[in-house]
Amino acid sequence: MYGMKTNKSYSKRLKITKTGKIISRQPGFNHFNAKQSRTKQLAGRKGRNFIIKNKPKSHLLPFSY
Repeated sequence: MYGMKTNKSYSKRLKITKTGKIISRQPGFNHFNAKQSRTKQLAGRKGRNFIIKNKPKSHLLPFSY
């Protein structure tokens, strides 16, 4: 009747661009950033391309993606 639900915990970690690319956050930059150099701190803000095959993508992000 309604179909599959979106996995919210997974979808919050990703950002979908206008062209359909999936961008994820760089891992390992949650806290303790004060000890890192400034360039390393800023590098953690950049997203990186996230490659996922269509089958797991359809299981985790079924509707608006």
